[in-house]
Amino acid sequence: MSKTMISTKRLSKSYGKSGQVIALDKLTLDVYEGETFGLLGPNGAGKTTTVRLLNCIVKPTGGSATVGGYDLIENSIEIKRMTGLLAESPGLYEKLSAQEFLEFMGALYDVPSDILSVRVDKLLKLFGLHGRRNHLLEGYSRGMKQKVLIAAALIHDPPLLFFDEPTSTLDPSAALMVRDLMKDLSENVGKTIVVCSHILPIVEELCDRIGIINRGELVAVGTVDELMERTGKDTLEKAYIDITGGVQQKELLSWRELRSA
Repeated sequence: MSKTMISTKRLSKSYGKSGQVIALDKLTLDVYEGETFGLLGPNGAGKTTTVRLLNCIVKPTGGSATVGGYDLIENSIEIKRMTGLLAESPGLYEKLSAQEFLEFMGALYDVPSDILSVRVDKLLKLFGLHGRRNHLLEGYSRGMKQKVLIAAALIHDPPLLFFDEPTSTLDPSAALMVRDLMKDLSENVGKTIVVCSHILPIVEELCDRIGIINRGELVAVGTVDELMERTGKDTLEKAYIDITGGVQQKELLSWRELRSA
């Protein structure tokens, strides 16, 4: 059996003075080495909270977890060194050029300077940014910034990668390249990848297993086929909608009746 890279036991996160806002409720989950694992769920379901917890950005209010064998609370520095994160709402130092930003990120992870210079050069070429490597990030489009952020997640060659909506601002050609890159990282290099996305075809194409979170709780885990079999549906989209509570029927054009006399 493959090595367990992520193991959570009743991992929880709540906010507020009395913990009345529950963002994640008793998550118990294992993710294995070399696996591409998808996290699905409605907006606000707890996906990003899960990613933030597993990257030691926020601390849990209950339960426990290990990442790469390291305890989430006691070994946060070690965990941060072995993970790469593309966050849903990332920050950029926009007064730096793309090359400067990647060099800065690599230095934070103690990538040796000779390796770092070659890696930055190759990543900028891979993402089609080499010609503008010395331009300030403030002049980049959203898609170009997303490419830089993906490159930053890869700069220290971590064994575990988290991608939160990795293709959301990319054009179709760049999105295809990122999907192919994620496949190569998993299949040919053995990286473990956790991906959150609302684009179900990407999840279906890339992920070995999928977990569905709804209202802070993990409500289903399995392969695409297992989730469809569980719900009796013939597509992942239909299975996902069934598991998360169906679609509320609404009069979508009722607002047009509100006309002034």
